[in-house]
Amino acid sequence: MEFEKLQEIIADVLNLDVKDIHMDSKIMDDLGADSLDVFQIIMGIEEAFDLEIGNDEAENIVTVGDAVEQIRNATSN
Repeated sequence: MEFEKLQEIIADVLNLDVKDIHMDSKIMDDLGADSLDVFQIIMGIEEAFDLEIGNDEAENIVTVGDAVEQIRNATSN
């Protein structure tokens, strides 16, 4: 569920098709996001999942899978 919702958020911010977004996709390198896009994606995650991602955690998000892991960690606590 987290992955599918994250795909929607990323697709919306980057104007991509969800089928082009994979767990191992690097958000900046593979999907073409810049730092503002990443900020918007993180804001979208925080809003959609009602959680807060700190700056340290955000810096560790490189791939879509990393973001899914952050969501799962934040929602399991």
